[in-house]
Amino acid sequence: MNILLLGSGGREHAFAWKIVNSPKCSKLFVAPGNAGTAKIAENIDISPNDFKKLSSFALEKNIALIVVGPEEPLVRGVVDYFALNDKVSHIPVIGPSQKGAHLEGSKDFSKKFMERHGVPTASSMTFTKENLEEGLEYLKSQSLPIVLKADGLAAGKGVLICKSLEEAEASLKEMLLDSKFGEASSKVVIEQFLDGIELSVFVATDGKSYRILPEAKDYKRIGENDEGLNTGGMGAVSPVPFADLEFLAKVEEKVVKPTINGLDEEAIKYIGFLFIGLMNIQGEPYVIEYNVRMGDPETQAVLPRIKSDFLEMLIHMGEQTLSNYTIEIQDYTTTTVVLVAGGYPESYQKGDQIEGLEQAETGDKSLIFHAGTKLEGSKVLTNGGRVLAVTGKGKGVQEALDNAYETVSKVCWKDLYFRRDIGQDILKLIK
Repeated sequence: MNILLLGSGGREHAFAWKIVNSPKCSKLFVAPGNAGTAKIAENIDISPNDFKKLSSFALEKNIALIVVGPEEPLVRGVVDYFALNDKVSHIPVIGPSQKGAHLEGSKDFSKKFMERHGVPTASSMTFTKENLEEGLEYLKSQSLPIVLKADGLAAGKGVLICKSLEEAEASLKEMLLDSKFGEASSKVVIEQFLDGIELSVFVATDGKSYRILPEAKDYKRIGENDEGLNTGGMGAVSPVPFADLEFLAKVEEKVVKPTINGLDEEAIKYIGFLFIGLMNIQGEPYVIEYNVRMGDPETQAVLPRIKSDFLEMLIHMGEQTLSNYTIEIQDYTTTTVVLVAGGYPESYQKGDQIEGLEQAETGDKSLIFHAGTKLEGSKVLTNGGRVLAVTGKGKGVQEALDNAYETVSKVCWKDLYFRRDIGQDILKLIK
């Protein structure tokens, strides 16, 4: 079958790698893709948000399945566009409807959804510039630190943890009055700070049935020891030792089931992935956020641990027969280290040549997933903030880290930066 994958990041390269290794894949197209996907599939120069061009391409190439990687086309309604267009409505699209995508597209919507369906989460209130003064008063009544979240999409950077009342007041004003995160912060959710250990659980669903994928822990800050600015993610580890079977059983009962049932009860069409950001507080799960797609870089740690045919799972999701699919998980550990352009997550340079890729691509002990890269002739150039994600495999966290960092050491470009402490917190927990 011919498949169309939307996106250009590390998550999409990982998806592409799993899809092309399935015997059910005849041809994979990636829109727009990167230098990594170009080696294993055919990149096409169409934006994931250009639904008209995508539908024409899907008809022209006899596409049988569309897989949406990033959140933006989902929030913009790509699934609804195909469903309502008679010419392409027969093509299954893996991703939630626009209303379902509101779980990520609006923090306010997702918090109210959790409240309606009894999903454990932090207490919160939402404010706009019209009721800014009420927001400032609300801050005074809350304990510190306090969390401020831009309601809309902010590329993973719209969350502030404020340690003082003065910082919280100034940040709320910046977000609502000065559009600190653009339109995304026209509403701000003020939320209780949850003190625990963070992790992510990933769920594949066809709207009725679901399969829980391997969990992961990511590292959001640019600096070591989790200091500095928030990023889209600097690394990941899977599995997570502090998420034992008892805790994951609680996640399924208290979070996954009420969420999937809630979507069904509210008649929200949801065929796709659900990324549940969680806090483990003394063995109890609390939801920090929903995302309506797989995480990045967590996908690069999670997908190598899926032993069963990933494309077969996607097909079952599209046909709404996921109850017939058995997911098999590898028992090894994976650790992902993200290599970024110097200056990221603020201003950074593009177009630097990446050296050492051929020598670094081993396959047995590690995998290299491209994110912000592009091909120029035979050269691979940097083309984004997060450039590569290197995933090491091993019998435990230390061996996986050793394999990841050994591969990282073989790659270079001008001003390359990566965190050297990925997984160190987990090693301390398990010693």
